[in-house]
Amino acid sequence: MNRLLQKMFKKNSANHSVTVAPEPPKPIIIVSGLPRSGTSMMMKILEAGGLPVLTDALRMADDDNPKGYYEYERVKQLDKGDQAWLAEAQGKAIKVISALLIYLPPSHHYRIIFMRRDLAEVLASQRKMLAHRGEQANTAPDAEVAPLFEKHLQATRVWLQAQPNLAVLDIDYSQMVADPAPDLQRINDFLGNNLDVKGMARAIDPHLYRNRAES
Repeated sequence: MNRLLQKMFKKNSANHSVTVAPEPPKPIIIVSGLPRSGTSMMMKILEAGGLPVLTDALRMADDDNPKGYYEYERVKQLDKGDQAWLAEAQGKAIKVISALLIYLPPSHHYRIIFMRRDLAEVLASQRKMLAHRGEQANTAPDAEVAPLFEKHLQATRVWLQAQPNLAVLDIDYSQMVADPAPDLQRINDFLGNNLDVKGMARAIDPHLYRNRAES
């Protein structure tokens, strides 16, 4: 009798096996914006909050970014079709400048933190960085360059709004440095409320806010 019951139990268990659905892929956290808009600071903040970051550390910290650049070299090849590495970025934060966002494949889901900064500050910071490297800066006046950047940002915003596989959170650089708490809470909410907000706050160094626009 016991053997018969064991056989029946095994057969019944086989017919009622439970299939566990695989976990959905985690979104890729993108930190974006113009160069010198505060993207490296945001990567540092997310790392301090406990979010894994994808970086190769090839570009070392320097006077322009004492806390590091948080770059991943293969990002620069997005426009050339190098996208296989994105699978490794799921559930992690990675920095992608605004000009490369349109090359993100629709096969992944993204949550994008987009850094906004006064264009006069961005241009001043870019000029200083190029000077530190001994490179020639753009000789065109800011009055000509700023509208081009603004046009690019507007076109990027339109593109982002049309994508069904992503969500965007805008963060103003100067506002975050001046009063971090509200933006840090917004970021935590945006990314699922699992970050160490106090740790994120400690990662913000107001002394690194240079090239301020004149008020």
